[in-house]
Amino acid sequence: MSPFFMKIIPLILAFGMGLFVRAVKLMNRDDAPVLLRFVVSVSLPAMALNSILRAHLTMDMIYLPLSAIAIVVIMYFVGTLYGRQLKLDGGMMGSFLVGTMIMNTAFSLPFFAASHGDEGFVRGTLFDVGNSLMIFTFTYYQAVKYGSQTGKNKSRWKRFLRLPPLWAMVIGFGMRLLDLKVPEIGINFLNLIGQPTIPLIMIALGLCFHPRLHNLDKAFTAIGIRMVIGLLCGFTLASILGLDGITRIVVIVSSATPIGFNTLIFANLEEMDREFATTLVSFSILIALFYIPLLIYCLS
Repeated sequence: MSPFFMKIIPLILAFGMGLFVRAVKLMNRDDAPVLLRFVVSVSLPAMALNSILRAHLTMDMIYLPLSAIAIVVIMYFVGTLYGRQLKLDGGMMGSFLVGTMIMNTAFSLPFFAASHGDEGFVRGTLFDVGNSLMIFTFTYYQAVKYGSQTGKNKSRWKRFLRLPPLWAMVIGFGMRLLDLKVPEIGINFLNLIGQPTIPLIMIALGLCFHPRLHNLDKAFTAIGIRMVIGLLCGFTLASILGLDGITRIVVIVSSATPIGFNTLIFANLEEMDREFATTLVSFSILIALFYIPLLIYCLS
């Protein structure tokens, strides 16, 4: 068996573990946000910082967050066009549009780490910076626009600026720029704290998996926009910018990632179509379990 798939199969098994522990009632869907909160707040920043301190940095990395911003803007126009053609109502239109715009970049991080080590993980995290910026600003504005909670104050800048992975990257790149060294005990600590990141992400995805069999035609239209048109946009951007190597792979694959979990969060916050949002996220993750590893393998 290919060494690539030897690294990828355990990730799929970890997703299956999430399904299993939910099926036998050891854990439930409500536990997934707790796991993901630990990842975002503790283990992911440690892993990101450790990876930055060890990775080979190149100038073309600046294109990663900029590419993410460009993809979200393109998805906005494409999603709006298709949503209007489908004549979706306000709540479903909101979930449809937000779903096409939010890339589940956290889903791709374990695959980048498995296939390309620290180099892939750092680049995937940098792409996520641009994605997160758009999620908590422009994309969230769309949720407010189509939801039924528009009377509330919806500023999310503070939330974005408080993201621990963002500050881990600022510290990491600052230390590299100043050529500051971390003692071995510090590296070992970061490695220890960061190790649970990948299995916890995949287990949490399994816990959250909950497809519904309603409005599948509209759901797969949104998934197609996010994962197929997103893929084409990623290829185009990578060609225009002249990207190559791991940076090119990360831009293309990240542009084709499944619909992000924030679609569900925003659907709940703004009272959009929650059931439709659940269908979007669940089916796109199921497809991506096989689509993303295969895409990375082909591009590599």
